[in-house]
Amino acid sequence: MADSTNIETARPMPMTGGFSLAKGFVTIVVSTIALIVLCYVFAPSAVTAGSLMGSLPFAAVLAIVGLGQMLVVQQGGFDLSVPGGVSLAVVIATHTANGNDAMLLDAVLFAFFCALVAGVLNGLMVAVFKLNAIVATIGMNALLFGAVFAVSGGVPRITTDLLAEIAGGRSFGVPHSVFFALGILALVSFVLKKTVAGRRFEAIGANPDMARAVGLRVELYEGAAYVIAQLLYCTAGILIAGITREPTAFQGNSLLLPSVAVVVLAGVSLLGGRGFPISVVIAAFFLNQLSQFALSIGVPYSAQTIVQALALVFGIGVYSINWTGRFRKTNQSSMEEENHGNQTA
Repeated sequence: MADSTNIETARPMPMTGGFSLAKGFVTIVVSTIALIVLCYVFAPSAVTAGSLMGSLPFAAVLAIVGLGQMLVVQQGGFDLSVPGGVSLAVVIATHTANGNDAMLLDAVLFAFFCALVAGVLNGLMVAVFKLNAIVATIGMNALLFGAVFAVSGGVPRITTDLLAEIAGGRSFGVPHSVFFALGILALVSFVLKKTVAGRRFEAIGANPDMARAVGLRVELYEGAAYVIAQLLYCTAGILIAGITREPTAFQGNSLLLPSVAVVVLAGVSLLGGRGFPISVVIAAFFLNQLSQFALSIGVPYSAQTIVQALALVFGIGVYSINWTGRFRKTNQSSMEEENHGNQTA
């Protein structure tokens, strides 16, 4: 059964006008606005048009990876095969195509095929054979990196001109990767919130035992989370291969901690349940902008992992504390003290 953190995170916040907003959405939006204000005051170079346009592609990539991780977390798991999945897509897109635009389609299809196989194996290990998700995905990550070395030998290769134009180009001044991220966001949001399968997916994550009792195919939905996640990691890897002119064979290594951090910052319970796709995408922009802010004020690039870890701790702290309950207790104590003072007077 979903814990109190899950219940508190998923609880909508009443708003005027007949609609409500999730606590996670409100929190990450307010945090993002506060961060932008801090950037304007202390690091204006982090919010210039050039800086934003340069960092948005990487925020979009992180958003896509975060959506994949969100689906797994909704089923009460963790996917630690993110680095291997992203890196394999990068090396297949660059090495298989080998700079030849005519080979790009074959390379992309092969990358998605490998992602599909990895996702199915992850799903079988976790959902069917009931292996611990962390152990299973760590093992899969090792296998994926073995494939990375088999394809690339650890040597980077220049991307094709066509992929650079598709993934790294711009339309109307906006990076193409942002359009990819928004399209995937729309698709994931529609499926999760507007379809029967999506509502069942969230119900299974919140309470798998009850879902199994009413006849839902729990293992199928749990396994599907890992499959779709790998396909999203593959998409992110292919975009990286186009955004970065000569990507390394280990591009995915820097995405594991941020993928978990954006899920936590978005207010998704780590024990499963409801997901908030738009909050994950905003959290990806927040975390990326936080890194830009840290660099602008002199924090070395080597300390970026510490910055991301602090953001993760911030997210856990915000959603673990029942701020509403504490506020009510504080108000109640103040009223009692005031009444006691009036009686004494």
